[in-house]
Amino acid sequence: MSDTGLVRRTIEIGDPSGGRLAALEFGPAERPLDALLLHANGFNARTYRSLLEPLADLHVLAYDHRGHGRTTLPAEPAGRTDWWDVTNDLIALLDRLEAGPLVLIGHSMGGTASLLAAAERPERVRRLVLLDPVIQPPERRGEGHAGLAEGARKRRSTFPSREAALAAYRGRGAFRTWPEAPLADYVADGFHDAPDGVTLACTGAWEASSYLAQGHDPWAALARLSCPAEVLRAETGSTCALDASPRPDVTVETVPGTTHFLPFEAPERVRAAIRRAVAG
Repeated sequence: MSDTGLVRRTIEIGDPSGGRLAALEFGPAERPLDALLLHANGFNARTYRSLLEPLADLHVLAYDHRGHGRTTLPAEPAGRTDWWDVTNDLIALLDRLEAGPLVLIGHSMGGTASLLAAAERPERVRRLVLLDPVIQPPERRGEGHAGLAEGARKRRSTFPSREAALAAYRGRGAFRTWPEAPLADYVADGFHDAPDGVTLACTGAWEASSYLAQGHDPWAALARLSCPAEVLRAETGSTCALDASPRPDVTVETVPGTTHFLPFEAPERVRAAIRRAVAG
């Protein structure tokens, strides 16, 4: 699980803790930044390497949310009620980057945070590509999340090695539809070294808190959104209640044959959406 070819960055966003975002940079550094990618709950930026590397002419920055991957911002699950912490990290990053309005590419929780941030900072965001974002009807907000949270808390957190973790995950459970490349990349940055092996970078308690902290309002953000958005929904088990375009500049498409992990199941379709957004 080599770092060969990866361009890593750490970015200070003004957090009082002094912690920093860990990021991966893709594409030509001399080109102005085109887009940011925000990952799903429990994942990390590197998980999306095989999605982004073929977009070799585009300049994309993907970063680890607090509580994930190599980011060192504090992640305290107690008392957490919404996703404004990860959204405010994104807003702080947008305010610090020396870049024009950007495309935001967000998967699941990352898609919801992108939507919330775009409504708050319309001058910083020019288009959205939302990959099965978590947008549930208000009356069903958080429905089914208690079971997901309990599963996160019970998830095995330590392995003798990354190779052992990869072998345990391959073809099983939530990873059964994943190709090898994103799974190996998830494992590479999804664990921290420990004295007796490796341990999950995103703790079960933090992952669980993301499932349960549903006090934010994506519908209000959608109503305030001023930039175009392309939403790709999973055909099976989608977390996105939008099944039709709510207005002309927001398109919604259900991608055949996909689950919530559609960035890894239909990468060419996702890359096409990213290219359209950057060119738009």
